[in-house]
Amino acid sequence: MSGQDATINPNGDPYQLLQIVRNPDGTITRALDIPETPPTSDPSLPISVLSKDIPINQSNNTWVRIYLPREALDISSQLKLPLIVYYHGGGFIMYSAASSLVHDYCVNMANELRVIIASVEYRLAPEHRLPAAYDDAVETLYRIKTTRDDWLTKYADFSNCFIMGLSAGGNIAYHAGLRVAAEADHLGPLNIRGLILQQPFFGGTQRSESELRLVDDPTLPLCVTDLMWELSLPIGVDCDHEYCNPTVGGGSKLLEKIRLLGWKVLVTGCDGDQLFDRQVELVKLLEEHGVHVVGHFGVGGCHGVDFHDSSRGKAFLEQVKNFI
Repeated sequence: MSGQDATINPNGDPYQLLQIVRNPDGTITRALDIPETPPTSDPSLPISVLSKDIPINQSNNTWVRIYLPREALDISSQLKLPLIVYYHGGGFIMYSAASSLVHDYCVNMANELRVIIASVEYRLAPEHRLPAAYDDAVETLYRIKTTRDDWLTKYADFSNCFIMGLSAGGNIAYHAGLRVAAEADHLGPLNIRGLILQQPFFGGTQRSESELRLVDDPTLPLCVTDLMWELSLPIGVDCDHEYCNPTVGGGSKLLEKIRLLGWKVLVTGCDGDQLFDRQVELVKLLEEHGVHVVGHFGVGGCHGVDFHDSSRGKAFLEQVKNFI
């Protein structure tokens, strides 16, 4: 999960913990009340960041919410802003780009980093199992590169683009990055310069030390992540599938393409998150493949700590600011 919820009681049924019900047809009913916020594009309003939604694929009900710092509208400013394409968390099965927590987080990032954020609404599992979210992530990048939207064409620096995601969104950003690295010549004028993976969601069949140590973690217990993988991975595969475990087989051959492109990769985490060991393993994998990777790992904390702890949230944004 993204860690955007309050802590939960880990001693129970993961379906109850997530407030979901599995239906006979394989879909789930989501009972958790997750508030949503509409975009606000009126420049006459006293807000620091404007936002609006742009459709991507109407048949899949996918779209992207653009966040534009008001300062970009200043006619005296000729400097275009970096573009961050962002994928929200939620274990592949929950949340939306319209969720209030996601919206507020993107507003804050756009304001603090002085960047344009493109937050992607992708299809959720189990109704649409992986790789559906990866397909949507890549399709969005191609739609952005050909867009005629004035906010993007006037104010976004397409030569300075980063792919970013939190938790499951970090997993999506990683796999979308692998795909577009193989097709980088076709993305112009969109130039991807790197990946920002914030507490990315990965796993494997062999339990890691941090998973065993934090099996009953009140923020993200192991039973919950197990269920998320069960609902999101293709039917019939286990957690050593490449979508879940990036280290299988020594890692993707496309990592060589990322190295040759000179992309940078930022991976963040903390040892109070049961996903911690997976994130450290990813950094080691990238290093072994010669990728320029920066790992920032804190002590304590929990999954989604950047939402819960304002000082850690500011520290993360400072890391991103230095990275981009």
